[in-house]
Amino acid sequence: MRLERSWTTGVLVGAIALATGGWLINQGGAASGGDSRRLLEEIHRLISARFVDEIPPEELYQMAIDGMLENLGDPYTTFLEPRDSEDLRLTTTGNYGGLGVRIDVKDDWITVVQVLPNSPALREGLEVGDRIIEVEGESAEGWSVDKAVDTLRGEKGAPVDITIARVGVDLPLSIRIVRDVIQVAQAQGFILDDEIGYVTLRGFSRQAQEELVATLDRLIEQGASGLILDLRRNPGGLLPEGIDVTDLFLERGAAVVETRSRLDEQNYQFRASNGDRYAGIPVVVVVDGLSASASEIVAGALQDHDRAVVVGTTTFGKGSVQTLYRLSGDNSMKVTTARWYTPAGRSITRDFDRESALRNLAANAVAISGEPIAAPSEPEDREEFTTTGGRTVYGGGGITPDLIVYRDTLSTEEQELRRLATRSGAIPRNVVFRWAVGYSNDHDFNEGFSVTQGMREEVWAALVDAGAEIERELFDQSRTYVDWLIADELAGAEFGEVPQLRSRAVRDAQIQVAIDLLMEADSPEALLTVAARVAEERGADGAESGQTDGDH
Repeated sequence: MRLERSWTTGVLVGAIALATGGWLINQGGAASGGDSRRLLEEIHRLISARFVDEIPPEELYQMAIDGMLENLGDPYTTFLEPRDSEDLRLTTTGNYGGLGVRIDVKDDWITVVQVLPNSPALREGLEVGDRIIEVEGESAEGWSVDKAVDTLRGEKGAPVDITIARVGVDLPLSIRIVRDVIQVAQAQGFILDDEIGYVTLRGFSRQAQEELVATLDRLIEQGASGLILDLRRNPGGLLPEGIDVTDLFLERGAAVVETRSRLDEQNYQFRASNGDRYAGIPVVVVVDGLSASASEIVAGALQDHDRAVVVGTTTFGKGSVQTLYRLSGDNSMKVTTARWYTPAGRSITRDFDRESALRNLAANAVAISGEPIAAPSEPEDREEFTTTGGRTVYGGGGITPDLIVYRDTLSTEEQELRRLATRSGAIPRNVVFRWAVGYSNDHDFNEGFSVTQGMREEVWAALVDAGAEIERELFDQSRTYVDWLIADELAGAEFGEVPQLRSRAVRDAQIQVAIDLLMEADSPEALLTVAARVAEERGADGAESGQTDGDH
C-alpha cells in the first residue's frame, strides 16, 4: 500500500468484533488538568468517606470511568483490562496456544464440532461429537463456551488432562493433550458449478491476505472463470490486511480508503500499490448485516471502482477509527479518533444504539441454519455518491449492495417445529448433530450424498427419543429445514469443514444469485451490465427474497 503523506507512528488495526471496529494503534499521552479534575477528586473523596455504604476507592474510580465512557455515546471507545488486551492480541494474530478444536454447547455439554488439521487434538485422536465431561478433574457440565475456551487455551507445551464421552464407547476416555500454537485459517475456498471460485474470508488477521491469495490462485488454476468473495459474518480484523485484500483487485494507484481526524497526523490516503492481480476476472462480493469494518472497506472500495458487484444485505455500518493507548497496570484504552471514507468519499457509519440494535436483531427473521438474520433497516435520506463508472451508491448506514438478496428463512411451520422441539429440550440442531455423528460412524457414503427418506425417519425417531413434543405432520411440513440440517451435519461429521461449507453454499440463496450473475458474465464490465439488468427486472430496490412463509 502507498500513503499520500508520511506516517511514522502506530500500527493500523481493524475490527476484532462488531462492537469494536477499525483501529489506529499508537502511543497516547496524558490528559490536561484543571478545575474539573480537582472537582472530580473532591467528589471521589467525599463519596469514599461519607456515603452510607462503604465502597472501595478502586470501585469508585471504575464507576467514574464507566460513566464517562457511557455518556460519550460511542460504543467503540472502551476501557480494556489486561485480559481484554490479550483477547485483542489473539484475534489480530489469529494464533493462540490450545488444542485445535472448535467447540459448542450441545445438550449442556461442551462438544467437539470440528478438529483442526495438524493439531494436538487430531494427534491425540479427538473426534467430532466427543463430549468434554471433565477438565483437570473438574466436571465440565454446564460450562459456557467462554469458560471452556479460557480453560483449554494456554501456553504452548503446557499439558491439559481431559475426559471425554464418545458415541459408541461405553466408558469415558482420559486423554492428555499438550497444547501447541494453533493457526486459525482465515480463507477457505472451492469450485462451484465447475467454473465459479468461491472463497469465504472469516476475518482480517495477519495472514488473511496471504491465505486469500493462495486460495484464489489455486481456484484460478482449477479453472475458475469468476470469483465469489464471501464476507458475510466477517467483523473485520487488521486494517492493513483489509487494504491489502482490496489491493488485490484494483489498479495501481487507485484509492482504497481515507481516514480523517481532527488530529492532522491521523489523516491518511491509502492507494493500491501492486496492481490488479485478478484483472479481467468478474468478482461478486457477498455481504450481510454482520459484515463490518475491514469487510466494509473491501466491499466499498470495489463497489466505488466498479470492480465488483456487491450482493446480499446492507452491512453493519462501522466507519470509525480508534486509537489504542497504553495505560498503567497493563490496561489499555481505545478512543475513537477518526472516521474512514470510501474512494468515492462515502462515510458508511451507522448511528448505533446498542439496545435498539439488539431489539432489531431479535425481531428479524431466522435463517434456515437457525441463526438470526441481522438486516439493519435502511436510514432515510441517504447521501448519493457516484462510482468511477457513474453508478449511484449511498453513504451512511453501511454498504448497500447492488443487488439486495435475502437469505433463506424458516417457514411458519419450520419455526414452530424449532420452537416446540427446543421448548421440550430437544434442540433440533443438537439432536441432528448427535445423530449425524452416529450415522457417520456406522455408514460409508460419498461427499455428494443425497438426503434420503431413511435418514429423515431416523432423525424423526431421534427427535422423539430426545423428548421433542411435535406432531409428525409438522415434521413432514418442515422437510426443507430438516433436510438442510441433515445435509449440513452429515457433511461436517463425515468430511470436515470445507465439504460442510460447500454443502451450505449450494443451498444458499445469496450464493446462488452470485453464481447466476457470474455464469452470464465473462468480464467485470459484463458483470455490471448483467447486475443492472437483473436489478431492473426486480424493481426499484433490486431486492429478492429467500424462502418465505410456506414457500418451499
